[in-house]
Amino acid sequence: MANPLRLGMIDFDTSHAVEFTKRLNQLQTTPDQFVDGAKICFACPGSSRMAQSRIAEYTPAIKAMGVTLVDTPADLLGKVDGMLIESLEGEMHLDKARPFLQAGIPCFIDKPFSGSVDTAKAIFELSAKYNAPVFSSSSLRFVPELVQICRSNTPSGAAVGAFSHGPSPFHEPSKGEPQRNPGLYHYGIHPVEVLYTIMGKGCIEVVNLRTPGADMATGRWKDGRTATIRGIRQGVAPYGCTRFGMKGADSLTLSTKYIYRELLKQVVAFFRDRRSPVDPLETLEIMAFIEAANQSGDNHGRVQPLAPL
Repeated sequence: MANPLRLGMIDFDTSHAVEFTKRLNQLQTTPDQFVDGAKICFACPGSSRMAQSRIAEYTPAIKAMGVTLVDTPADLLGKVDGMLIESLEGEMHLDKARPFLQAGIPCFIDKPFSGSVDTAKAIFELSAKYNAPVFSSSSLRFVPELVQICRSNTPSGAAVGAFSHGPSPFHEPSKGEPQRNPGLYHYGIHPVEVLYTIMGKGCIEVVNLRTPGADMATGRWKDGRTATIRGIRQGVAPYGCTRFGMKGADSLTLSTKYIYRELLKQVVAFFRDRRSPVDPLETLEIMAFIEAANQSGDNHGRVQPLAPL
C-alpha cells in the first residue's frame, strides 16, 4: 500500500471500531474484505454512556492490529489526515467531532449521525465554518445490489415509491438512565437510509404507526411520492427493500457480507477528495425523518411535518 492516508479513530464502544480497522489495516480478515488507500494509525479508546464495557473488550484487538493508542482525543491532533468518530451515541458526535472539525480535519461520523435535528445542524455548521467536510451513512446504502437498482439508467425507471425493512430494536437503558439514540435513531437508521438511497431527499411529513413489535413509518414527499419503512422488533427481521419504478419493481434481500468493505471504500475516497458521497442535506433530512417518525409514533400516528432544515 503506497503512502496510505493516516487515519485516527475515537471511541471503541461499537464493533465497527474493530471491523473497520481489520479491513483498513488488512489484518484479521480475508483478503476479499481488504480496503486500500488508508490505515488506522492512531486511536483513542474513549468513553461511553451506552456500552463502556465494550471499550475494554475491543481495545486489545485494535492494539494488536498495529494501532498506536493515545490517552485523549487531543493527542490525535496533528497526527492524522482524517478522523473516524465511532461513538455509539449519536448525540455525543458534536462534542466528539468538534476539536477535529475546528482543526480542519475531515470526519467520518458513524451512524447515527446525531440523535436530533438540532445536533445534526450544529455539526454541519461547524463543518462549514472550518471547511472540514463530514460524511455519515449506514453501510447498507452501499450494498452493491441496492446501488445497481438505483442507478440512473435502471430498466425499472424512475423511483415512484419504496418499502424498506430491517431490525429496529430500541436502546434499553440501565435503571435510572435515559434512553439514548431515541426511538428509530438507534437502529432504525438502517432501513431509513435504504429508503433515502432509493427515494432521495424531499420528504415533508411522516405518519408512524408504532406497536411494541414494529414501527411502520410512511413519508410523503413534496412531489407526491410515498415510501414506508418497517422497523422490526418482533419476529423475523431481515434487511430488505422494494423499489417501485415507473416501469417495474425490484425487490431485494440485502446481504451484509460486504457492507463494511463497500462503506470503507467510500470513506477512503471521502478522505482523499474531501467530498462526501452523500449530500449533506440528505443526511440532515434523514435525521429529520427519524425525529418526525419518533414524534408521530409517540403521538398515536399523528401526521408529523419534518422540522425545517
